[in-house]
Amino acid sequence: MGNLHSHQLIESLTGGMPSDLSGVVRLGIDIVHIPRIAESLRAFGERFEGRLFAPGEIAYSRSAPDQHAQRLAARFAAKEATIKAVGLSEAGVNWREMEVRRHADGSCELVLHGVAAQAARAAGIARCIVCLSHDGDYAAAVVAALSDRDELGR
Repeated sequence: MGNLHSHQLIESLTGGMPSDLSGVVRLGIDIVHIPRIAESLRAFGERFEGRLFAPGEIAYSRSAPDQHAQRLAARFAAKEATIKAVGLSEAGVNWREMEVRRHADGSCELVLHGVAAQAARAAGIARCIVCLSHDGDYAAAVVAALSDRDELGR
């Protein structure tokens, strides 16, 4: 698969199914060890949460105390995947500017604010979609950065 362009890779993975992914610019993925997040919560508590997570993410994670660490771990993975997908590693983004919002139906959306949103727009990214998962000791996230044009700028 050496030199496949992103649209060819997406097409090969989806079997050519019609989808909203024709404008994929980049993909990002990350996996987080949940006990690492649980240890940071024990050691740094609210300071840890407030530095990395938006108020809504904290509230959602705290709404189920037995799932607090795994919910934050999934969101941490989403933020790392966003940095990769949007190309934010050098942008000086505050982690709270990348926010995972959970809807009543259980679906999640990724909302970018401030510098993160500006950097995404500058890169030609119209929106990002996110998928979260957690099982056992691990949480993972995949983020697809989508453009409103195809790779050729059409």
